Amino acid sequence: MPESRRHLLMTLVTAAGFLAANPLFLSPQTPQPIPSPNAPGRNFPHRIGDPDPTGPDAKAIDKQNQVEIRTDIQKLFDLVSELKEQIEKTDANSTLSVSVVKKAQQIEKLAKQIKDRAKN
Repeated sequence: MPESRRHLLMTLVTAAGFLAANPLFLSPQTPQPIPSPNAPGRNFPHRIGDPDPTGPDAKAIDKQNQVEIRTDIQKLFDLVSELKEQIEKTDANSTLSVSVVKKAQQIEKLAKQIKDRAKN
């Protein structure tokens, strides 16, 4: 009896091993090239003799960013003024109209855009 159990156990272990290793044999894996340790990466500065990397001018971006912030602030001021006028016209005891809520959402969205642009 122990011989048949041992035979059954060995058959099960062999089958489990074959099933576990089967995906390794069936999937065609192409070897990945190993990058050269001497090859320059994207984060490395350029070498002597290489052409200078061209990119956007930081000062021009800052000036353009400041102009956009100023125009957005003017838009924000206009929206807040309109909202104030609408609030003054409505009754204090009544509920706010949909236009007032939408105007407030526009103000919030524009203020967030200005804040995000100012962080950069």
